[in-house]
Amino acid sequence: MENNQESPFNQFESRALVSAASEVDRVAFYKKTYSHVAGGVLVFILFEYLLLQSDAIVEFMLSMIDGYKWLLVLGGFMLITTYAESTAMKTADKNKQYLMYGLYILAQAIIFIPMIYIAAFYMETGAQILQQAALVTLSLFTGLSAVVLLTKKDFSFLRAGLTIGFFIALGLIIAGMIFGFDLGLWFSVGMCLLAGGSILYQTSEIVNKYTTEDYIPAALGLFASLMLLFWYILRIFMSRD
Repeated sequence: MENNQESPFNQFESRALVSAASEVDRVAFYKKTYSHVAGGVLVFILFEYLLLQSDAIVEFMLSMIDGYKWLLVLGGFMLITTYAESTAMKTADKNKQYLMYGLYILAQAIIFIPMIYIAAFYMETGAQILQQAALVTLSLFTGLSAVVLLTKKDFSFLRAGLTIGFFIALGLIIAGMIFGFDLGLWFSVGMCLLAGGSILYQTSEIVNKYTTEDYIPAALGLFASLMLLFWYILRIFMSRD
């Protein structure tokens, strides 16, 4: 009897890289990827709203923002990020990819709780700050993505610089938490630059690294860079209030 079931290996082999796909397939991939990024933003807002309704969750997260406790939160967040990204890339199962994407969005919503709660409920212009930070973030994300997609420039050369920059930033964050000093406004500005570079790199990667069926992992990577940019733009706006 003939076996018509295609093996997982053949499934991966049959996929075409975005860079080698037809114009129609590339456009379809971009639409799916960015619609999933937009969907991720909406799910993040929903998760954040629901989490902020729980006094127990809010109080717990606020109790974790000092010293080594926040290091534990960051460590857990990094583990979830690594697991979600690697699993989404390794599997061809769309349901599992969606599960990993949802898990990552939930992790982002949880880690954002203290900052959004403080902005929304402790600052006089908190609502305006959140709106302005979100608008600036989305504008920068759209502009940086357009630079890559319209110019078709390969920004993969940024990888080494971004890796070094993020390790330095992580070291500064850990040192600040251990020794109790504020990293200040310029650190946030520097992190915005790193996040912008990450958006350029991730957008370039979706063309050169992903296949036309990898729109969910591609969206996850772009969403991660978007949220990093939002985090530090929000910090900058909050520091001005």
